[in-house]
Amino acid sequence: MNHPLHPAECPPKNSSRRPAISGLLALVALLSLVTTGAGCKSIGPGAVTRDRFSYSDAVASSWKSQMLLNLVKTRYLDLPIYLDVGQIVSGYTLETGVSLSGQLSPQSMRGDSFGALGARGTFTDRPTITYTPMTGEKFLQGFLDPIHPARVLALLRAGYGADFILTLSLESLNGWHNQLVSATVSRKADPEFFQAAALLGKLQTEGLLGVKVEQPTNGTSSLRLFLRTDQLETSSQSTVAELRTLLSLDPGSSSWRIVQSPLRGERGEFGLATRSLMQMLGALSLGIEIPASHVERRLVPPVSMMPPAEQRLLTVHSGPDEPDDSYVAVRYEDAWFWVANDDWKSKRTFSSILFLFTLSDAGGSDRLPVITIPAQ
Repeated sequence: MNHPLHPAECPPKNSSRRPAISGLLALVALLSLVTTGAGCKSIGPGAVTRDRFSYSDAVASSWKSQMLLNLVKTRYLDLPIYLDVGQIVSGYTLETGVSLSGQLSPQSMRGDSFGALGARGTFTDRPTITYTPMTGEKFLQGFLDPIHPARVLALLRAGYGADFILTLSLESLNGWHNQLVSATVSRKADPEFFQAAALLGKLQTEGLLGVKVEQPTNGTSSLRLFLRTDQLETSSQSTVAELRTLLSLDPGSSSWRIVQSPLRGERGEFGLATRSLMQMLGALSLGIEIPASHVERRLVPPVSMMPPAEQRLLTVHSGPDEPDDSYVAVRYEDAWFWVANDDWKSKRTFSSILFLFTLSDAGGSDRLPVITIPAQ
């Protein structure tokens, strides 16, 4: 005898489809949230902060490494090559996608009800960097010609020590000669040169030394070096008197017109003979420690007169292994060369050379590197 089921025992209609439908609705809602979030978010603003500092640090580090390598090459009589960063273009592509699939099987048919959600993402970074060799007449002129005295005095006005800048960039100071050093030629310095540089540095520290630009006459402006004699204290009067005697300056004058000359200036003049960038690199290259194996192989020319240790502005160490902590390091001829990170005097000299290189016409094109970062 067949007994009808109790109403409470009867399976509800479409009971097997409800969980599947609910799951698919949840997947649809998740799909909507994912696609909406991906479409509203831009990678461009975040890339500005990240890339601006990353590329800036990379360009600065490569510039330091290039300068040290060329400094080492100068000591080894190798050919220095300079490459400028012409343009940096970095293109970003971010692609996202979500897929939804499923199946609903009616109760009267065989088969399962199911749903599936898939997601994918692709990020592509394609940087393009162009390099421009520094060649041509403009580069050679800026590299071989003596730098303009205005560049030297600009560093003095910026706060660099007079004794340091003058020793680095001058061949002579109102007739007294700096040490002439290169890979093949050397000449002993006049002791008066370093004495005068030290006196000028002392007066600069006391705030008594200054540089001013006079109004142009005949289309050319002139520079004057002056002393604040109205603010002289008793302790500084002897320094000024010693400087005037040492440089044969007019005792009755407190300012002198700067002239570019290796000779002592005439009345009212102060003669400066500046070095070229090539001369400065040649002089600084003598501060490189040459490995013993390289000396035995005669990879560097002998120098008859090395500058005393106290007069060296730059010290470059060498060794077989890469240093753990350095300001800048490069590898050349199976050896490592580096500037110690705790050697602030060498770091100051090295950064000043980079700055002078930038100020001179040796940089070639006046265009700065352009960074273009499209976000797609």
